[in-house]
Amino acid sequence: MKKLKNIIVVILVFCCTNTVFGQIQEENSVDISSEILTFEEFLGFVKKHHPLVKQANLTLSIGEANLLKARGGFDPKIEVDFDRKKFKNIEYYEQLNSTFKIPTWFGVELKANFEQNSGQFLDPSLTVPNEGLYSAGFSFSLAQGLLINDRMAALKKAKIFVRQSQADRELLVNEIIVEASKAYFEWLQATNEQKIYTNFLDNAQERLLAVERSVEEGDKAAIDFTEARITFQNRKLELEAAKLNGRKASLKVSNFLWLNEVPLQLEEEVLPKSLEIEILENILNINSILNNKIPSKNHPKLLSLQAKIDGLEVERKLNRNNLLPKVDLQYNFLSEDYDKLNTFNTANYKAFVNLSFPIFLRKERGNLKLTNYKIQDAEFEQDATILELTNKLNAIRFEINSLSEQVLIIEEIVIDYETLVSAEERKFSLGESSLFLINTREQKLIDARLKENALFTKRLKSYVSYFNVIGLADPS
Repeated sequence: MKKLKNIIVVILVFCCTNTVFGQIQEENSVDISSEILTFEEFLGFVKKHHPLVKQANLTLSIGEANLLKARGGFDPKIEVDFDRKKFKNIEYYEQLNSTFKIPTWFGVELKANFEQNSGQFLDPSLTVPNEGLYSAGFSFSLAQGLLINDRMAALKKAKIFVRQSQADRELLVNEIIVEASKAYFEWLQATNEQKIYTNFLDNAQERLLAVERSVEEGDKAAIDFTEARITFQNRKLELEAAKLNGRKASLKVSNFLWLNEVPLQLEEEVLPKSLEIEILENILNINSILNNKIPSKNHPKLLSLQAKIDGLEVERKLNRNNLLPKVDLQYNFLSEDYDKLNTFNTANYKAFVNLSFPIFLRKERGNLKLTNYKIQDAEFEQDATILELTNKLNAIRFEINSLSEQVLIIEEIVIDYETLVSAEERKFSLGESSLFLINTREQKLIDARLKENALFTKRLKSYVSYFNVIGLADPS
């Protein structure tokens, strides 16, 4: 009976373990059901699930959190102070002071107060009616802090920082899109190379079998079979190298594929889909701006620098304002009855004035100079960035035009080499050519097709670089 219980326990543990393990596998596995991964689907994965994209989104969240923090400087506030002293049955004093404050944008602070004090040794200036004393008034600064103060400056800079965070987020996402796109294009190039070598391996194999039969029939010399076999082995070697490059390229693409914070790995049977330039233009939304010679005013880098300058301008205004004297005023209407508004009048009041002014203003003038230098530095950086982006843009436009011409030329060269190879094969079948000439012609054709493939990949990369330099938002 005891053994039976142990067996049942083992079965239950095994079933639970399998269930949990199955759930874990299901949560962490990814099924790319199709054997073709298009460029658009690939970008969708990258933009939605890549950790660096999520990290870029955190930049915007940090900016919004800073804005919320700055707005907290204008939150209404309740303050309650209670102080009491009693010793040897003698109540020296008991003081209650509660205040409700409402800060406003222009440095004026509205205030409502209730004060109740008692005790044998109470300061006479603190004496109030038995039911307490109510007051309502305001405080503000006449010079320094009237037009701008620390709270106002913090809020303005926080709003600017949100814009800067948005630009920085776009900049980071665009960089990820560019790197991911180039990895996909390299994967496509490696896949096309495999197809090229596979086709020519098939040709070499057919030629090897044909030469082998001719040698057996006595029509060809044995050395021709050796040459055909060498060519076949070279094609196999080149194909294996292309497969290795293709696998490396697919693993590089896998670096950008994530789902629910789980990294994906492309299976060997998953292949990229060939991409036309027109389709790429539509995906990147650049088909209408390919003739632009200057970067967009909405380029993330330029927007970020402009936001930096705007934030420094707010800081400069604050520093200039700090050169003024500090004159703080408070005025409060006093009344015993808070529910009777007519009792709050100028006959009963409490006022306060504070004046301060540093004689040399060295600290304030030093802060202002430092801010001016920071603004100049940011403006120099902005000018240099505009020039750099403009030159990059013109270089990429020239590259796109040049590569387009090169692709047209290499396509004609491939057609001519195909014609030569076909003619040489016909001559060889008539006994008017040699296997060496065919292999030589065919090698030239292979080189031309590989060059065509490489040029097309460069052209795709140039369009993505144009998308990045022109300063477009990431494609949706």
